[in-house]
Amino acid sequence: MARISVFFWGWIALVSGVWLMSDSLWVSPFAYFPFRKVFVQYSGLLAVCMMAAALVLALRLRLLERWLGGLDKVYRLHKWLGIAALVLATLHWWWAQGTKWMVGWGWLERPARKGAGQEFVGLEAWFRGQRGLAETLGEWAFYIVAVLIILALVKTFPYHLFRKTHKLLALVFLPLAWHSFILMEFSYRLEPVGWLTLAAVLAGSVAAVLLLLGWPAKARRVPGEMVSVHHYPGLHVFECLVRVGEGWRGHQPGQFAFVTTDPREGPHPYTIASGWDPATRCMKFVVKELGDHTRRASAKVCNGMPVTVEGPYGGFDFEDDCRTQIWVGAGIGITPFIARMNYLATHPDNRRVYLFHTTADVNEEALDKLRADAGAAGVDLIIRCSRTEGRLTAQDIRDAVPDWQQASLWCCGPVALAKALFAQFRKWGVPGRRLHREFFDMR
Repeated sequence: MARISVFFWGWIALVSGVWLMSDSLWVSPFAYFPFRKVFVQYSGLLAVCMMAAALVLALRLRLLERWLGGLDKVYRLHKWLGIAALVLATLHWWWAQGTKWMVGWGWLERPARKGAGQEFVGLEAWFRGQRGLAETLGEWAFYIVAVLIILALVKTFPYHLFRKTHKLLALVFLPLAWHSFILMEFSYRLEPVGWLTLAAVLAGSVAAVLLLLGWPAKARRVPGEMVSVHHYPGLHVFECLVRVGEGWRGHQPGQFAFVTTDPREGPHPYTIASGWDPATRCMKFVVKELGDHTRRASAKVCNGMPVTVEGPYGGFDFEDDCRTQIWVGAGIGITPFIARMNYLATHPDNRRVYLFHTTADVNEEALDKLRADAGAAGVDLIIRCSRTEGRLTAQDIRDAVPDWQQASLWCCGPVALAKALFAQFRKWGVPGRRLHREFFDMR
């Protein structure tokens, strides 16, 4: 979380600082139209830089993923940047377009344009000749972007439609990039703010084209085959074993992959619930029937079914310097811990590990497997049925773990549970660097 905030606010500070090297939001004398002129330039620059950064993050670059702590963090930052771009673009649009409406309504009186009737030559004349088209393209692109970002934020909007419509943002960025570059003040072009604008529109445009061509998914996607499927009806969960092709380079416990079982539905993210064995080239996924797609997948998956697997992604890797670790896996959030226990069974690391598994539904077959995995890994397992025993609290964990003050906490499950646990452990003095969670939310 700290690095997400550093990136987000640092990017805003960098863009604003470069802007202030060339202009100022404090105009003298302070009046509506002089302020409008500089604010439209500033808000437009900030909006296009935010959107360009969001597109670059969508490329799933390994370097950025490692620095931010996993693809879940990358997507969270991508979401923040998208929302910020929408807010800034709306302000930019209103000060540009709304002012024209207010002049037409008689609410404002437009001052005489400076340099009216002046003839421009050379490159400046060409840029000014493109302004009308750039304004039209930018306005309509803004309307499309606003609709697409709002749809992306509506959780009830079907995932398969979200995936398709969200990709259109890459296409719509291209006219916005043109709009930003053409309408930038001509005097900025040889100053740092001009160089930054050019860099942002180029980086965003290259990222947009790559995304439209299907990269990076194609670069990290391998064919696979469903080897076995096992259902746990009482839990509304199914477990499947997938054998992948030679292109898969392995994964670490706690990572996840995008799995495609139906090309029309597209890829969905699932945590890998097993370690990597190059001899068998198989990995296990445990999937909860949480939505229409997973319910359909549960009914359709079968032995021999072809699938594609893309990844691996994620930074939930259990690597820290604490000799005691506390794991909290709520519901289907238990999957990364299953993978880690399978790994520890053959690669012990001499840590003391406490695993708290809280679940509303109980299936003895599944719990027996969990107990066996914990026993083989030397992990202390505490199972809590939330229906009969109530929700897991930070105090419950503190009572069960003697050296909790020196431990790290790894949590995968509902957002509300993680927030409550982390808030309490921070109050008790546990530093944030020892609190880890998986933001398993791709929207």
